[in-house]
Amino acid sequence: MLKLTVTYDIRTDVVPWILKSGLTPAECDDGSGRAVDVKAQTVNIESDGTIIYTWKGRRGNTCIGAYDPHTRKNKLLYSFDEEAQVVSCSVNMKWTLLAVSILQSRRNGDMPFRTAPRCLTLLIEIHPIHDIRVLKAVDCIVSVQFLYPVGKAALFPESHLLLISEDRYIDQIHISVVIQEGYRVLIKNTRLPTDRIIEDMTWAQWDMKEQRLYCAVTKGRKSVLNCYQFYPDRNFELVLEVPLQFSLDNDEPRLVNFGFNPYQSDVGASSTLNFSVLSSEIDCAVINAEPRRKTGSMFLCYSHLPPTDNEVSYTIAFVLQGVSKTFTVSVEETETLTEKVIFINLGYYIAVYLPGHFLHLINTRHPKLLCHHLLLSGADASMPSLNTNGYLQSLPYSSILDYSSGKMFEVCINQLYLVKFLQTSTLDCHWLAALHCALIYFKDQTETEAQIVSWICDNIGKCSRFDVIQEFIWASLYRRMCPESINLDKLLPYTSVMKWEGEVPGVTCVTEIAEQSVFRALHLKGFWAELHSNLQSFMYLDAEPCCRYYNNSKLLRKQWKQLIEEMKTEERTSSSLRTILQNAEKVLLTLDKWVSDQRIVPLFQEEKDYQQNILMGVMVENMKDHLMRHLQHMGKKKTEELVINYVAKLLELIRNIMETVWRKYNVRNWKFCFKERGSSSEYAVFHIMCHILQATSGMCVPLPPGFQTLHATLGVRCLPLHTLLCYIDHGILRLTETFIKKLLIDFNNSEKNGQLKLSIITRLPEAASQNICHLWDHPISSSLIARNYVEALLQKLGSKQMYPHNSPSYETDSSVFYSDFLPLNYLTNTLTDVKNLAMNPFEEKEYIDAKFVEEIALKQTSILLQLES
Repeated sequence: MLKLTVTYDIRTDVVPWILKSGLTPAECDDGSGRAVDVKAQTVNIESDGTIIYTWKGRRGNTCIGAYDPHTRKNKLLYSFDEEAQVVSCSVNMKWTLLAVSILQSRRNGDMPFRTAPRCLTLLIEIHPIHDIRVLKAVDCIVSVQFLYPVGKAALFPESHLLLISEDRYIDQIHISVVIQEGYRVLIKNTRLPTDRIIEDMTWAQWDMKEQRLYCAVTKGRKSVLNCYQFYPDRNFELVLEVPLQFSLDNDEPRLVNFGFNPYQSDVGASSTLNFSVLSSEIDCAVINAEPRRKTGSMFLCYSHLPPTDNEVSYTIAFVLQGVSKTFTVSVEETETLTEKVIFINLGYYIAVYLPGHFLHLINTRHPKLLCHHLLLSGADASMPSLNTNGYLQSLPYSSILDYSSGKMFEVCINQLYLVKFLQTSTLDCHWLAALHCALIYFKDQTETEAQIVSWICDNIGKCSRFDVIQEFIWASLYRRMCPESINLDKLLPYTSVMKWEGEVPGVTCVTEIAEQSVFRALHLKGFWAELHSNLQSFMYLDAEPCCRYYNNSKLLRKQWKQLIEEMKTEERTSSSLRTILQNAEKVLLTLDKWVSDQRIVPLFQEEKDYQQNILMGVMVENMKDHLMRHLQHMGKKKTEELVINYVAKLLELIRNIMETVWRKYNVRNWKFCFKERGSSSEYAVFHIMCHILQATSGMCVPLPPGFQTLHATLGVRCLPLHTLLCYIDHGILRLTETFIKKLLIDFNNSEKNGQLKLSIITRLPEAASQNICHLWDHPISSSLIARNYVEALLQKLGSKQMYPHNSPSYETDSSVFYSDFLPLNYLTNTLTDVKNLAMNPFEEKEYIDAKFVEEIALKQTSILLQLES
């Protein structure tokens, strides 16, 4: 799974130069220029990549050389007059001073009661070779290491040298030099000033790249890790104290990354604990194509030796998160397990490697769930290039130096192998871990994403514990946005898996709360300032119950539906709805316009879907409020830009998925029409689009413009009528205005097509049907147009003219006769009026004498006219 690239090989980069220079005994050169028996040994690597090595010279004496990886040139630094056992060696940045510790054999010659010191530490002027000073002459081994200034030019003519003693102390020596005759570099000080950095240390590690020193000291029953930073403009300072959950009180101090002592048969054999500190400065791209910055984090990695009961346990302490995770991996039964666990810093991942048994990739950014870590065994975990029986040094920036073979490797995750592993695995936990690793770790994702989408198409629906499309969208979107600070890492969505039910085969994990680290420095710079800021942010965000934003909340869905109803019913939009629509417009303006000849998927980017636009705006508004609540220092404008870019990248990602699916099934030269039945490739594309729709619906995220029109079009081409109508009724297919207009125009008025058109139109809302019915030349559409016309005329008459206040129908409850068809309502009310005015035939008729009525009427008239006396 891990890819090892050789960046330095002493057999090819150094030995040919030694032979060519004639610096070896005659018996080591057969005249061919090849290495016959040159015993060259790598002993140290400096901050700038300079590699120090030794070999046996022409007279059997010991020589010390340096290899510059930038120029790929070698240089002889110093040669002793006789053979010397070099246990430690370092050269300053200008290659003018050389510090060497050599072992001396004890000789009882003429003075039997005196013995020579076991270790001699020398400081040699090598530009040119001139004077030699003895720094230490003691019985314990002293390691040497020159400091290399970080960030500024070297303060030449001054160098600083660390002396690390087995007597548990570390000193720093300040060396001033003078330049004579324009090139001769000589030590100026008669007496070299010395500072004691630490005493009673039980363990020490050197970070040669960042010039940091980590030392463990015992306080009570526990150990504390002290972190020192060396600066070019001043001395050193204690920056951080980290309480350890174990004791490092060994008989001899354990030294890590201080070079290689070839005369120590079993390095670290006296220590029962394998411990190392990894600091990670992950490159995180700022939004769009702006410059990159780094975010600091620190991890404490340790494993106890030997393992018991065929299990290996190791612990990763995440200083930022304030937790430690102890992983226990089952291994095959062996008589003895002599190999030690190797920790390799890969940036986003820490590789835990036990040769011949397993490789465990620990996700350092999201360590909470065990399913986000990838455990490999067998051939998947093999690294045959490494000499696991030798001494390996894990270097910063994903490198390993194998001192035994004299090779340095650049280590990275094999992209092709990881994708192949994803395609051949059968476990859900492996799919999830490999999917995230493939999408997050690599920078160039074009080909990898296409391969993963192809794999998703072939395995759609096979994963039972998580939605593969949702995981692909969240992980890819996370990498695309690549948070500009680690603060956003706990706020933006990363995965849809909140909890992993079940076990991950072969490994168990126990999580414990770690003690809080304490910063001792008053003024922090660089990595330490980032680490402190990130630590404070994590402490604040961990106290929040729901700090990570997720879009599929019930509140957001409810808000979305309310705004849709408001847009349907209200004549004037509210201010909140206008803000939502403005947010959507900003997102759509951010989307990149594809060149027509590069676009394969016929998405209608200009199509306006008010439902999806409302969802875009709601997502922007809610996400902006969430980030502003936790990251007020970012400012409103920057937060809004971040969120709008986030939603735009989401739409582009779904669009890219469609492009890959289109290419996979070779759906080319496709035209937006309904006259032909869909092919098997189109049906496969339609099936994938259904799963994309299901995934985005579960995430409650918008779809790119034109997606639903294309989806419905493929549905008409691929599905029988009954199935198509079921998809529409269940909301899988949504009828857009563009789709319906094209459907009515393309299909003729045959019986089958008429049935399809009628089925579609009857499922439309009234407002939509009124807008498109004129496109269908059919009696049904003519009837609909006539109905709408009569309805409009009747509405113009007004309610007063149609129903006078004194009309009986005005007071009559005619709700039982109500219909959407207004002409029918008018007919019903008219008949009601006639019924009320007409005589009831069932009422009894009273008999009246007409002649009597006539006489009475005449009599009354005569009286009124005063015709009678």
